[in-house]
Amino acid sequence: MTAQVSEFAMFRRRLLQNPRQISAIAPSSRELANAMAAGIGPHTGPMVEFGPGTGRITRAILETGLPPDRLTLFELDRELAAHLGATLPPAVTIHQQPAQTAPDLMRASMPKGAAAVISGLPLLSMPNAVRHEIVMAAFKLLAPGAPLVQFTYGPRPPLPADLIAELDLRVEKGARVLRNLPPARVYRFYRRTP
Repeated sequence: MTAQVSEFAMFRRRLLQNPRQISAIAPSSRELANAMAAGIGPHTGPMVEFGPGTGRITRAILETGLPPDRLTLFELDRELAAHLGATLPPAVTIHQQPAQTAPDLMRASMPKGAAAVISGLPLLSMPNAVRHEIVMAAFKLLAPGAPLVQFTYGPRPPLPADLIAELDLRVEKGARVLRNLPPARVYRFYRRTP
């Protein structure tokens, strides 16, 4: 219970200090975290998470049995990155860098690409140019056929139709998670052509 209280306190403090960057009213629920981690397991290849925040989705990923040394996080917020470093297994790699820098930092260490990029970033609240850079970074990292997994609180996919068309993406609607504040929907995005 103490970890949950401190996680919520950390979330609230960061939300009050930087509401635009956090762009949520509560941390992701355990149910949403599990829906984002669905399909991951001990034999899954390297994974990348953009915007892990307090680490709720990160912990769900690790609870699937994925070895910690196969997980790399990109968290821009200094305080959240420090919190993750203090609470996660030391084998998890944490970069206090924007998601857009991921391909330059990681391509050499993942020659076959990432098995998935899991994103908790508030893409719809970002300027178009930043959102485009983040999605492009994800697809530069991903192995052929691997998904970008993203959730949203709205009724439509968390990427605009023009970006989906420009990048030739296929969209799969995933779980609707009612036990989250607010309720959320998970989407998986795949490149149609390599």
